[in-house]
Amino acid sequence: IERLYSHQAEAINHARAGKNVVIVTGTASGKTLCYTIPVVEAYLGDPLSTALLMYPTKALTQDQLRGLTRFHQKKGPANFLAGTYDGDTPQTLRRKLRDGGNFVLTNPDMLHAGILPNHARWNRFFANLTYVVMDEVHAYRGVFGSHLANVVRRLKRICRHYGSDPQFICS
Repeated sequence: IERLYSHQAEAINHARAGKNVVIVTGTASGKTLCYTIPVVEAYLGDPLSTALLMYPTKALTQDQLRGLTRFHQKKGPANFLAGTYDGDTPQTLRRKLRDGGNFVLTNPDMLHAGILPNHARWNRFFANLTYVVMDEVHAYRGVFGSHLANVVRRLKRICRHYGSDPQFICS
């Protein structure tokens, strides 16, 4: 990538300034970089920082994980642990992500049923939560949207309990 689009640069600058951000642009316009760059930059500045990335479908989650891991370096400053946490994730990987993951990619239902009820086990993750990314927010409408709003309220309350106040980046 040689140059960012203006909406990418603007979104990244807002995130760097500590603001919550919503990116609304057309399909395939580079929204992913608007949140991937701040998430990875936060990790580079503080390797304890964590990020929760939510997607409405498993296929999208897997696709975004592949994109995020392009920034990963086995030997170098970007040696982070990222993975999907959903119903298909093996127990060993779930524990690994919970205990040492930097970036957890999941969906609202798994956050609600699998992560938040067990927040004491996730205390390291929540105490260091820097960013919450919510992709495809236009999909969260009606009852599903109401459900997600309550899940996000719970998430924010749990974050406060562990002393964090994450920024939200939505697209």
